[in-house]
Amino acid sequence: MKKQGFNPFLPSWEYIPDGEPHLFDGRVYVYGSHDKFNGYVYCMNDYVCWSADENDLADWRYEGVIFKKTNDPLNVDGSMNLYAPDVTRGPDGRYYLYYVLDKTDVVSVAVCAVPAGKYEFLGYVRYPDGTMYGRKEGDLPQFDPSVLTEGEKTYLYTGQCWPGDKSRKGSLAAVLDADMLTILQGPFFIIPGSCYSKGTGFEGHEFFEASSIRKYGGVYYFVYSSVTLNELCYATSINPLKDFTYGGVIVSNTDMHFGKPMNNNGNNHGSIIEIKGKWYVFYHRHTNGKDFSRQACMEPLEMDKNGKIKQAMMTSCGPNNAPLAGAGEYPAYIACNFFSMSDNEKQEWDELPKGKWPRRDTRLPFVSQDGKDGDEETGFVTNINDNYGVGFKFFDCKGVTRVKVKTRGYSRGLFEVKTSLDEKPLGVIQIESSNIWKEFSANIAVPCGIQALFFIFKGTGSATIGWIGLE
Repeated sequence: MKKQGFNPFLPSWEYIPDGEPHLFDGRVYVYGSHDKFNGYVYCMNDYVCWSADENDLADWRYEGVIFKKTNDPLNVDGSMNLYAPDVTRGPDGRYYLYYVLDKTDVVSVAVCAVPAGKYEFLGYVRYPDGTMYGRKEGDLPQFDPSVLTEGEKTYLYTGQCWPGDKSRKGSLAAVLDADMLTILQGPFFIIPGSCYSKGTGFEGHEFFEASSIRKYGGVYYFVYSSVTLNELCYATSINPLKDFTYGGVIVSNTDMHFGKPMNNNGNNHGSIIEIKGKWYVFYHRHTNGKDFSRQACMEPLEMDKNGKIKQAMMTSCGPNNAPLAGAGEYPAYIACNFFSMSDNEKQEWDELPKGKWPRRDTRLPFVSQDGKDGDEETGFVTNINDNYGVGFKFFDCKGVTRVKVKTRGYSRGLFEVKTSLDEKPLGVIQIESSNIWKEFSANIAVPCGIQALFFIFKGTGSATIGWIGLE
């Protein structure tokens, strides 16, 4: 039996947000920014790459550091961080890495002969007169580049539009020459920001950031983060430079549109890809109770014959392409839902003024780890307060009669075990305070079939779960 695939699909001690998946010669490569565990700002680490054979999305290989922040001539002192990148294979067969440093307004480019080798700085995207793109009079600051090469031309998409900012109209598209640096056409506005969306069909899902471009079956799919912050949406056109129409939500890292929010609101960035005839969305989730330690996740997608994408639900088993086996032990960090049983959170989201984002609920559970950044420590779920819980989706349960949890910390009470938040508990597991990981269990019959499992804490203190188990 192959190893099962979990979300996050990389090791629990790795923090790769903004993931752009690309399939090159039978391997899937994920390029993203690189957060630091317990970091205080976004993207503090150098770019690394992970890859997997297209036939086994549960087995990811670390490719090492592919580009250091100090390799850019504008950043030799390392004072700026590497924001979300993208990679394309150019007309010369080499691989080109596009990125923006966190305090610049231009797009940098690096190049490598192989997908995950050591990229070397090449230059900055520029106009034919040599002016850097982003610094010509009337230019907008560059952000979140995405690239698609067709023949001798490469399409470059960038932009960021904060809600209510009238100075930024929307996302930008430009055409690059075969040198991968020089602008031939553009920029053009293709997706509206919040101040320019009336009558466009994008209302409520206007462009914020996180541009990503793909082409399938003659149709261009523009993936982006909407002004709701948590969504990845898409728009389609048969022209890469105009006439995009809103398509819908691909994924939300709070599971919005499936009921009450199941996580704190946080930014999102990723893209879609077809692998062995199946569609997936890559995105990221937030951990450690902050915005700055994000992890890569993926979910299968359903696309109809007309190219319409159905929103994917966050799960623990996305890379597995099937529910997890309903037996054995599972690390708690694969939980996909972190929620309050109170209705107050939902009311706060429903009553938000347009363009405003919810405050962070500091009592929500979150994934964390022991040690420091880079330590290969298995993650756990902590900060589980009274009437808060975590959820795992999905397990293929057959004859499960006992459920276990391993906990530690100063907490006393019980965990209610449910397969649905709207139903009565299947049973409860009593826990006690412990300075070390300690197993607690109860005879709980889980109905046969594909089930979600929710663990809701009732008690004093703040609980931590390291593993759950099914027997």
